[in-house]
Amino acid sequence: MKPMKPKLSLLDTAPTPLQYLSGLSQELFREIYIKRDDLTPFGGGGNKLRKLEYLMIEALNAQATTIVTVGAPQTNHGRLTAAIAAKFGLHCIIVAVGEPEAELSGNLFLDGIFGARVVLKRDDGRDKDVQLEETAKKVIEAEVKKGEQVYFIPMGGSDTTGLLGYMDCARELDAQAKEQQISGATVYVPVGSMGTYLGLYCGLKSIESDLKLIGIAVMPFDMEKLKAYFTQAKEEYGFNFEGDFHVETGYVGKGYNEPEPRIREAIYTMARHEGILLDPCYTGKMFAGVLSMIKEKKIKLGRQVILLHTGGMPGLYAAPHREKIERDVKDQIQVIK
Repeated sequence: MKPMKPKLSLLDTAPTPLQYLSGLSQELFREIYIKRDDLTPFGGGGNKLRKLEYLMIEALNAQATTIVTVGAPQTNHGRLTAAIAAKFGLHCIIVAVGEPEAELSGNLFLDGIFGARVVLKRDDGRDKDVQLEETAKKVIEAEVKKGEQVYFIPMGGSDTTGLLGYMDCARELDAQAKEQQISGATVYVPVGSMGTYLGLYCGLKSIESDLKLIGIAVMPFDMEKLKAYFTQAKEEYGFNFEGDFHVETGYVGKGYNEPEPRIREAIYTMARHEGILLDPCYTGKMFAGVLSMIKEKKIKLGRQVILLHTGGMPGLYAAPHREKIERDVKDQIQVIK
């Protein structure tokens, strides 16, 4: 395997915790653990910091003055990119496609606090990836004309550079599992832009870990796109293993980041058994999928399960999700004289 690329040190020296979930394990008759990548130290935490360790050093080495990235209006990746750009004194522009909200909430609210500029293109009904690409190109051209040195980060930080962050996580997780005498467990991870899943896959394969990996798609999933991404990484890094991917696609539901009762129930289940908050876009949907797989007996009694918590808690405060949650929990507030 070819040498990896240089990186910044954005995470603490200690690994993010791998915690045993005693309440859920007792309730579900499975041995449940959670890898807490929501506890990374900048911008409210989340998995994208691992990718940004590799992406931002490329930007700094290229003497970039402005970072341009793309995503959904409530992008977690955009929030963390804005935070790290601010830390290193760079401008940050987040390009998104969607309709303006009546109020700033969730990640959009935080993007502004970190000083990022959000360019929100109204959705014209065409493929959103095409609209994002066109708009980002215009934004980059305008910045270059102003004399800015632009570094572009793709959606979710998911390219062959960004996936290295989750190869690091795979090695870290494997070592923690061994230390806690966890053997042959299955790691479940939400799959969106695919970089976290593929980084974990390549990392676990490269060290011949006995941990298995299953992705749970949180948006429409294209296996051919994942295979092409893997081929690109294999060519760049000289991996000597093949791609044998397992991604569950039956739990996408209404679509990407759409509020759904089953996802809220999964969030409440985790919160009320373990005191851990999941987000409604990625980890909440992943855990809802895992709960369904348990009910469907796809995950057998007594199996060891590791959930990857990718962060995203600000999504709970995004207006579409917050309003539904408020209706669910308002009766729990007792007002007395």
